Amino acid sequence: MSVSAAPTPVSIGEMLDRLGRLARALQFAHGLNPTQWEALRFIARANRYSRSPGALAAFLGATKGTVSQTLITLEERGFITRSPGGKDRRSIRLGLSEKGAAILAQDPTRAIDAAMDDLPTDARAALMAGMDALLASLQRRGDRKVFGVCRGCVHFETDAAMPAACRCGLMLEPLASGEELQLCVTFEAAQA
Repeated sequence: MSVSAAPTPVSIGEMLDRLGRLARALQFAHGLNPTQWEALRFIARANRYSRSPGALAAFLGATKGTVSQTLITLEERGFITRSPGGKDRRSIRLGLSEKGAAILAQDPTRAIDAAMDDLPTDARAALMAGMDALLASLQRRGDRKVFGVCRGCVHFETDAAMPAACRCGLMLEPLASGEELQLCVTFEAAQA
């Protein structure tokens, strides 16, 4: 007669890996792969300074070649647009086309959001805060670019006379309405 050992507790790393595999499996949908979905999400959430192939590569932690192939496919399928980006004629600004916005409305990761809705509100909030802190810590440890929203950046500025007006202190340009809540490649966390 053999005695079975008690089950070993699952580590957070193992749990995140398992959840990541499930999330990736969900994203082989509508003829797209996980990297293509993530590129579409990034383009939709990034501010005008960050919608570039280089910023996308930094965000994905991927090579420029891999990102280039992803963007070629998305553009050929009509999901994204490319246009000259700003003052430097060599730079490219990426955009989401109407077709891209329509497919993103069917984002398969919404199944994860629906599962999160099954959790109590305080558990959801704690999980989000913990995952955000874990992501930031892993990015710092791996010497990866940290992305965040403008409102939480050291460069974010408001005008006391016009609190609704805000600007990027690094680029010295006003931010469009809603842009303060978008991802930025030049993000530097404000000290709490």
